[in-house]
Amino acid sequence: MKISVLLLLVLCSLFSCKVAEEKSAPTIGSIERLDPSLDQLINSSATIEILSDGYDWSEGPVWVESQKMLLFSDVPTNTVYKWTEQDSIQVFLKPSGYTGQTASNSKEEGSNGLALNTDGKLVLCQHGDRRLAVLDAPLNSPQSTFTTLAGTYEGKKFNSPNDVAVRRNGDYFFTDPPYGLPENVAQEIPFQGVYKLSNGTVTLLVDTLTRPNGIALMPDEKTLVIANSDKAKAMWYVYDLNENDSLANGRIFHDATEAAKTESGLPDGLKIDSQGNVFATGPGGVWIFNRDAKLIGKIKLPEATANCAFSADDKTLFITSNNYLLRLKMRD
Repeated sequence: MKISVLLLLVLCSLFSCKVAEEKSAPTIGSIERLDPSLDQLINSSATIEILSDGYDWSEGPVWVESQKMLLFSDVPTNTVYKWTEQDSIQVFLKPSGYTGQTASNSKEEGSNGLALNTDGKLVLCQHGDRRLAVLDAPLNSPQSTFTTLAGTYEGKKFNSPNDVAVRRNGDYFFTDPPYGLPENVAQEIPFQGVYKLSNGTVTLLVDTLTRPNGIALMPDEKTLVIANSDKAKAMWYVYDLNENDSLANGRIFHDATEAAKTESGLPDGLKIDSQGNVFATGPGGVWIFNRDAKLIGKIKLPEATANCAFSADDKTLFITSNNYLLRLKMRD
């Protein structure tokens, strides 16, 4: 009898542990399937998990495979956070985008877009310091020490570099809208440019976009996709890269201006998977296009959505959406 009771207690304990392990994370939003091809990217049972919340404006996520961690910016609080499966959320870096000793008078002074360069070092678009910078400290022992990669164009300070894409040869492509510019500081550059940084030289690629924001290269690195965060021209543009990296054949990849009139958010950060599928944050969530610019689905979210990042195998998408950090396990 005593053995039976003990066995029952052990079984109950094991069952309770199993229930705790399988407890589902809270979810949010939905997936809108506009073309059957989306089923090859996202399982029909996939849900959007809330990993964490409470941020002022979450942005710029990047997956670091070597550390099995996600890094992302909370722009207004001048902080980079890290998320891991084991430890959930921790502060990774503070300050992250403004390292001055006095107030910057900017509502968005922190880092924004994050990326890893070809040496595996963290690259940050720093609003407050108005530069593209690299973290000097190792990723497993971060400290707020940075080296400027690019801070000026023709002797004039950038507005506030926003997002960056890294080419396999080590070149950087980045955008420079004025969102992080301090209120009491005038623009030194009269336009909002898209630039390339190569071997220490900054080259202006285009100066005619009204609010260049997210930026990404197609897998063949011959095509550049740029988001325009302007409610009157809520579009994604695409350009071909010539042999000398000048931009050619500029055209609209997709126009979301009508959707921007009724849904929260604008074209912002975007990522492109190894097959050329474009996951672009925009009005109402994340818009999913195939490489031919056909809209095949949307990840519908109730909050304005800023950016996204893939895991190393492209099977998981992390999303920064206003005050949330989200995860979509797209397929097994």
